[in-house]
Amino acid sequence: MSKVYFMVTITGRGQGERFAALNRTENLPVMMVALGKGTAGNEILDCLGLEGSEKIVLFSMVTGDVWKRVKRGMEHKLGIDVPGTGISFIVPVSSIGGKKALQLMLAGQEFEKEEETSLKDTEYELLVVVSDFGYTNLVIDAAREAGAGGGTVIHAKGTGMERAEKFLGVSLASEKEMTFIVTRTEKKKEIMKAIMEKAGLESKAKSILFSLPVEDTAGLRITEDWEG
Repeated sequence: MSKVYFMVTITGRGQGERFAALNRTENLPVMMVALGKGTAGNEILDCLGLEGSEKIVLFSMVTGDVWKRVKRGMEHKLGIDVPGTGISFIVPVSSIGGKKALQLMLAGQEFEKEEETSLKDTEYELLVVVSDFGYTNLVIDAAREAGAGGGTVIHAKGTGMERAEKFLGVSLASEKEMTFIVTRTEKKKEIMKAIMEKAGLESKAKSILFSLPVEDTAGLRITEDWEG
């Protein structure tokens, strides 16, 4: 069986295409691309081997088997272990909002669903909602009606959108917004259901969503009226 992971790769802006090209050789579309800027202290940047400059952040969904191949490619072909090249990591996905969304995000990767184990014990979950640009209010309103306090939104560009027609039979805009919502685990299913019903693939927002386990938090106030 193969687990599903959310893969995040951070590299210099000039290196982004090389990493995206490696993903494509593995038939792995880069789901989202966002611009970032290093803001960590010098000692942290030194530890990560990164400079405090403009970054490209690549978000993809991978199975465990595909991650092993991509990791080898980043090490052997792109030299990600060389200081200053970049970093990449995976986070286990605890749930995905619907079969169509799963098919779109995995883009043909072989996957057999496993039973949840230790993920059930997490107190909090991070909901990640990817929607067409300009429809964040639909997402936030649906989440709040189901008990969420609020969220944080970043602007990004979607890639590999041509695969959407194959898996979904619809076209998706390339301009995207990613909404991050932290919620207590017991509220997760209700909030995800509300978002899928009111801002899902059948709505104008055409959102896909999934959740990630939050093992620990610090400096984060999570209350009923938290505004993200």
